[in-house]
Amino acid sequence: METTNEITALFNLLDDPDEEVFGLVSGKIINYGKSIIPNLEHLWETVPDETLQTRVETLIHRLHFNDLKEDFGQWATAEHSDLALGAMLASRFQYPEMSHTSVLQEIEKIRRNIWLELNNYLTPLEQVKIIGSILYSYYGLKGKETSYAEYNDFLLNKTLESKKGNQISNGILYLLLCEQLDIPVKAIRIPKQFILGYFSHTHHDEKFLEQGNRIEFFIDPTAGHIFTQQDVDSYYKRIAVQQSPSHYRPLQNKQVIQVLLAELSKCYNTEKEKHKKGELEELVNLLG
Repeated sequence: METTNEITALFNLLDDPDEEVFGLVSGKIINYGKSIIPNLEHLWETVPDETLQTRVETLIHRLHFNDLKEDFGQWATAEHSDLALGAMLASRFQYPEMSHTSVLQEIEKIRRNIWLELNNYLTPLEQVKIIGSILYSYYGLKGKETSYAEYNDFLLNKTLESKKGNQISNGILYLLLCEQLDIPVKAIRIPKQFILGYFSHTHHDEKFLEQGNRIEFFIDPTAGHIFTQQDVDSYYKRIAVQQSPSHYRPLQNKQVIQVLLAELSKCYNTEKEKHKKGELEELVNLLG
């Protein structure tokens, strides 16, 4: 954006110690929208004052967040909420300039390698073993314990970049590959876990999925391990939680991204980052 006299005047007021003045100036800058971000980035590079730099960083983040919130709103109201796009939008919270193209290209390479090994005569278990072989052995995806000390573990772009992710990020990658390959694997609501279930049907019929528990087996996407119903029953006994039919209902794509955003928000617990926690909670609520 061309630097006008008004923009220059607003930038000159950004270091005003009066918080009320700063609030008014910030509001006017935010009203310009994301087109003013390059001007703010240039300002950040040219001012020596760290306090002013922090204020500029905050403004840039708010502009990116407003843009992200608008995109999430459109995604949530689309006829089909594409899981890959939802996961990339979540990554943009921390990496607003990330390339969607490079992420999609990497996913497509994995999808194609799996597709080449699949055929119509495979059993569900054989299908999942092929996915596991390609994703965890050939591609080299590794699983990490879920920790809120590292937000990158939750983000699809960083999981693909490092080939390491936690149960949620690996699970989302696994889910979107299955979605693209028309394999009936869905995330379910087992407490304190992000576990996938292989549903006994041959197409993605949402009404069919809602009819109840038709899960043939379970998958821990951290490393692709397969579990039986007996294994899951033992888990419930260990955590002393009563099982409910609702725990076995599949999560829809918007719900999966809600889980991701809610868990990601737990990574921002310092006083300096608490505004990010609030923003992520706002996005969770936006998705319903």
